[in-house]
Amino acid sequence: MRLLQGSAAWWLAHRLGLRPADTQVTPAERACLARHAAGRRCLVEIGVTHGGTTGLLRSVMDPAGTLTGIDPHPPGRLGVSFERAIARREVVRHRGGRAVLLRSLGHEAAVGWKTPIDFLFIDGDHSWAGIERDCRGLVAPGGRVALQDSRSVPGRPDPDSIRYTREVILPDPRFRVIDAVESLTVLERIASGAPHG
Repeated sequence: MRLLQGSAAWWLAHRLGLRPADTQVTPAERACLARHAAGRRCLVEIGVTHGGTTGLLRSVMDPAGTLTGIDPHPPGRLGVSFERAIARREVVRHRGGRAVLLRSLGHEAAVGWKTPIDFLFIDGDHSWAGIERDCRGLVAPGGRVALQDSRSVPGRPDPDSIRYTREVILPDPRFRVIDAVESLTVLERIASGAPHG
C-alpha cells in the first residue's frame, strides 16, 4: 500500500471527490484573483501545481479568451505527475474559454511568446532568480500582474519573492499597485516597454 502515499493518494482522493485540489492561495486571495481576472482574454498562470487557481481563472475569464497554465509537473516515483493529473481535472471542470497546460518553467515558456498578456498570475519559483525570470512576461498596458507571496504574512517565513517585489517591482514606474490581500499583490501595467528586462 506504500504506492498510494503522497501525490498518488491525493490524486485518488481527488478523483473520488474526497479531497480538493491542494492550494496555498487563501479564500480572500482567490476572491481577489477572480475580481482582477474577470473578463480577461489572455491569461497566464506560472505555477499550476494542482490547478485550483487555474480552474478559478478559467471560470471568470472572457469566454473567448485563452488561459495558459505553466508548470514543469515533473513525474514522481511511478513515472507519472499526479499533480498534473489533478490540474487537468480542475481545468476541465470549468468551460469558460480555452485552457492549455504547458509542461515548462515560466521563463522557458516566455521565450518567443508573442501574444500580449492581460492577466499574469505568478506563483512559481519564489527565489530571487526565479521571480526575476518569471516577471519578464509580456504584459500589455492595462494588463494586470498578480504576485503570490509578495507580502509578509504573520507566522510565515518571507521568501525572496517578497524582497524582490519590494526592491524591484514596486519602484518600477511601469506598474502601480491596485490591490493587495494577505500575501498577494496585484499591479496594473501603466506604460509601454518591456517589463523588468
